[in-house]
Amino acid sequence: MKLYRCLALGSVLGLSLILAQTPAISQAPAASAASKSAKTAPSAADIANAKAKGLVWANLNTKIYHYSTDSTYGTTKNGKFMTEADAKAAGYRAAKTGGAKKPAASPASK
Repeated sequence: MKLYRCLALGSVLGLSLILAQTPAISQAPAASAASKSAKTAPSAADIANAKAKGLVWANLNTKIYHYSTDSTYGTTKNGKFMTEADAKAAGYRAAKTGGAKKPAASPASK
């Protein structure tokens, strides 16, 4: 019985020595993650460029995308511009309020 206790104690001590020798995790990845979450909203030039291309603004936190006529287009910090098709494929849904998609030009009636 003493032999088993000694083996168990030796295993625990050996494991603690191994864990004590592993290098500490550096703080660089945590700082990098913090800088990624502290993104700024896009500039006015970025927004104008995206509007010209017909892109939607996808909020990465809420999984909702906004059209260029929406008041929140390009204003959230954690978002990105993408095509509507890409947003739908990624599982995003259109915003229920705010700007609506521009209606398609209807053919002139005669």
